[in-house]
Amino acid sequence: MKILSKYWAIFQTTLVNSLAYPGELIGRSLMIIPFMWIFYQLWHVTFNAAGTENINGLTLRDTLWYLMMAETIELGRPPLARTISENVKDGSIAYLLNKPYDFMLYQFSTSMGETIFRAVMNAIFGGVVVWWLVGAPPHFSGFPIAIPAILGAWTLNFCISAMIGLAAFVTEDVSAFMWIYQKFAFILGGLLVPLDFYPPWLQVIAKSLPFASMVYGPSRLFVEPTLNLFLNVMLMQAIWIAVLGGLLIIAYRRGLTFLTVNGG
Repeated sequence: MKILSKYWAIFQTTLVNSLAYPGELIGRSLMIIPFMWIFYQLWHVTFNAAGTENINGLTLRDTLWYLMMAETIELGRPPLARTISENVKDGSIAYLLNKPYDFMLYQFSTSMGETIFRAVMNAIFGGVVVWWLVGAPPHFSGFPIAIPAILGAWTLNFCISAMIGLAAFVTEDVSAFMWIYQKFAFILGGLLVPLDFYPPWLQVIAKSLPFASMVYGPSRLFVEPTLNLFLNVMLMQAIWIAVLGGLLIIAYRRGLTFLTVNGG
């Protein structure tokens, strides 16, 4: 319990610090407004051109609320890999590694602390815009049911982002790896287009990868809060968290042997 209280304190401190500059927090969150407006124009034209109110089980309202949740999850994530890379470049990584805490658990605590208020603000601004454009959410119960899946999505993102950040122990710069990761998340995660609109064979592949559990699963659960979908999403997340968490531990231990500290 003492060990857990240490990281809980780190989480709380980061959470409070994220409110130190409310103007910046709100400014970042306003980005979701033009995104949702563009999505509305795009999918409104798409549904009209298709001549139907329902495409593969999703209406225009479902699609917009799905995309709002997907953007909320994505925009709430802190740039963890870039932060670790900068720590390596300026030499501050040595200071962090010598602190009396586990480096990875420290990064997880701070990442979650930075994420919470970002996501809340994105959900508020994005939700107001989508409500104005297409009406209320399909199911108000989607909010509480999706929360565990959203937390699981952030945990998965942490595992992948942290592994990319650990690559800086060898390469120092990880921007190329982050670019590739983001594109996989956009396409195979269902950030820009719900996976329901993909060809059946591509849906099977995408839904079996961790990217779908990070974006599509929680967002789809938000608009379709059923028990079967909830269990499926949580099971896939648990499997991938176990796999990626194990790989992260191995990568961290191996990465320490390659680390060369720069700066002072």
